[in-house]
Amino acid sequence: MQPVERSDPDGVDFGWVMQTTFVVTILVGSPVVAALSTTTTLQTWGARASFAIRVGAVIWFLTAVAVYLYARRTAAGDGSLEREPDVGADTED
Repeated sequence: MQPVERSDPDGVDFGWVMQTTFVVTILVGSPVVAALSTTTTLQTWGARASFAIRVGAVIWFLTAVAVYLYARRTAAGDGSLEREPDVGADTED
């Protein structure tokens, strides 16, 4: 069995940001799109799909920005519990 690849990113872990954005958008975005669709008359399946894509794109973008800012502020996704201080980063083991 091959070992799982690991990375040690400096700064924001964009893999974590993408995965979290995907999950949060599905969990939060789909109910929001469904709720907003109740206030709009959508006659055809094409209109429904177009509405879901337009609203979903806005939700996806806002979620991605929020997750990125969260990751940048807290160093989320790097495996640590809290952000390490930048001072003394080149200490020896």
